Amino acid sequence: SNELLPLGIRVNGIAPGFIETDINERVRQDKERFQFITSRIPSGKWGKPEDLAGTTLFLSAPASDYVSGVVIPVDGGYLAN
Repeated sequence: SNELLPLGIRVNGIAPGFIETDINERVRQDKERFQFITSRIPSGKWGKPEDLAGTTLFLSAPASDYVSGVVIPVDGGYLAN
């Protein structure tokens, strides 16, 4: 991000946690594995794709013009656990 910032390009990322999508449907159908994962998420639930929308909107809005070189976790508190 530091190389691109002088060109007006900000580089940031979103680190999603466990998000309910088709790609992990089999994991979520395995009750034991699903409960094991869910028990380690402080919010007590998996996220939905739309839970990433607010962070995406923020990073694309003028409100984040001074934000560069960060990765924002959207994970129900998983990384803080």
